[in-house]
Amino acid sequence: MPGSKRFVYAAALTPLAADLAPDVAALSGHCKWLLRNGCDGIGLLGTTGEANSFTIDERLDVIEGVVDAGVRPHQLMVGTGCCAIADTVRLTKAALDVGVTDILMLPPFYYKSVDDDGLFASISSVIEAVSDSRLKLYLYHFPTMTGLDLSLALVGKLYRSFPNTVVGMKDSSGDWTRMRKFLIELPDFQLFSGTEKYLLACLEAGGSGTISATANLTSLACAEVCKAWKNGSKSAPQLQAKLTNVRSRLQGYQLVPALKEIMARHTDEVGWRKVRPPMMPLQPEIAETLWQCVIDSGLKLPLAIDS
Repeated sequence: MPGSKRFVYAAALTPLAADLAPDVAALSGHCKWLLRNGCDGIGLLGTTGEANSFTIDERLDVIEGVVDAGVRPHQLMVGTGCCAIADTVRLTKAALDVGVTDILMLPPFYYKSVDDDGLFASISSVIEAVSDSRLKLYLYHFPTMTGLDLSLALVGKLYRSFPNTVVGMKDSSGDWTRMRKFLIELPDFQLFSGTEKYLLACLEAGGSGTISATANLTSLACAEVCKAWKNGSKSAPQLQAKLTNVRSRLQGYQLVPALKEIMARHTDEVGWRKVRPPMMPLQPEIAETLWQCVIDSGLKLPLAIDS
């Protein structure tokens, strides 16, 4: 239901058509499959979704198409962050126009060594240009990709300046000490870990859960951890340990082509292997090693996507 607590988001993969355009119909089916199998919501057009390899028009088509296909807007958190403020504003307004209010925003990531004042000016300019009280903005901290630090001072300033708009963050730094500090200093802030390795720790510390690439595969296992935590079950740490083991095995591979390879084998749909350059499909020998890794991990995937 809208407004209910959501813990597990998959940062959804984007299936591609023969011409490497986003296959919106297949993506919509994948989102619905994830929502039937443990996900509370879908992170659409994020890093895992190859969003920054798509044009603005392609991203607009995805946003509109997925909602038109029946994925409910309140189940989506759409990535809109671009280097150009006007592009971010355009995408954000488009998401709001179809009823999506949860927005995940990368900082402008091309120029490095910019200070907090510059980042604050960029993000606040987007908020002011969008000028919509429905907007719920989740900052996207991914320093490995962006080369930028969304510091506690910066996030706190944004949170205080726009308390009804800047509501949370996806932290893909992999630094649990940092995440825990944010949860202590900003107790009402909705922090999601970018890896399910910290799902239980995040929930126990007052965080919101995870928005994870590998939740394309581990959504049911993530949901089991959340259920055990909510019920106060002593099984929660053991379930988390199994989940952490799977994530640790998978993250040794380039995640987008690796996850697409696994989906191709699981669904028997070779089209899942398509990625947009500069990424490339896995080499056959690496793909075989990956699949054996999945088998050895004991991961049980939900039934393949149906039509």
